[in-house]
Order: sequence, then structure tokens, then C-alpha cells
Amino acid sequence: MGLVWSLLGILSGAFIAVQAPINAQLARGLGLPVAAAAFSFLSGAIVLGIISIVVTRFDGIALDWKAPAPWLFVAGGVLGGFYVTLSTILIPRIGTAALMAFLVAGQLMAGMVLDRIGFLGIAVREISLGRIVGAVLLLAGALLVRLT
Repeated sequence: MGLVWSLLGILSGAFIAVQAPINAQLARGLGLPVAAAAFSFLSGAIVLGIISIVVTRFDGIALDWKAPAPWLFVAGGVLGGFYVTLSTILIPRIGTAALMAFLVAGQLMAGMVLDRIGFLGIAVREISLGRIVGAVLLLAGALLVRLT
């Protein structure tokens, strides 16, 4: 099953790579990157809302709207909004491959810090020399993709 999860992770990354130029093209057509990001989120929210309704009804699940802290309802969307908007702006300037390389490098570095502090109750994982070397190599690779 580990292989399936890994392949789904790769597929998810591929979706991000395809989504960015689609949103950039939408931004060119609309004339405003933030509007393209807004419509990207709107369409995603509609689809996910429908899926949520179907799954909750099919599985007989009742969502517990009171359990999460209120800020959790907006924080992910705000961060995602910045991500999609910045990606939409950067695609025509640095290209898809360079953007994806920098995104992965940024995700890895932020992930290492979040692991180290145990952000929101995730298991604490130390920042080892191997992790630092991996991050530096990934960042170097991202720079090579951008500069060559």
C-alpha cells in the first residue's frame, strides 16, 4: 500500500504542475492573477462541497463543525490563495519547471521546520545533517533548473 500512497503523491504533484499554467492562462485571459486564483478556488470549492455532501450522506457521517478551532476554517484557504496567486504570477516569469522546483524546495524547508517544532501536534522529527544536505541539494537543483 505504501507504493500506492507514493504514486498518489507523485500524481498530486503532477496536478500542481498542470494547474499552474492553466491558472496563468486564465489570468492572462481575465487580466488579473488574483481573479484567476479566486475562480480556481471557487470551482474547487464547489466540486469538493458536492463530494463532501455525497460522502457524508453515503457514509452516514455528521460533520462536527464545533470541534476545530475557528481559525482552522480559514487558514488553509488563505495560504492556498497566496500559493495559487503567486504561482499564477510566477509561471510566465520563470516557467513551470523552475516554479515546481522552487515549490518543492520551499515545501521541504518549511516541512523540516514544522517537523522540528511539532506544529499542530505532528510528531517531532529532528533536523539531521542528512536532511540539511538533502534540502541544500534540492535548493541547488531548483536554482540549476531556473538558471540553466
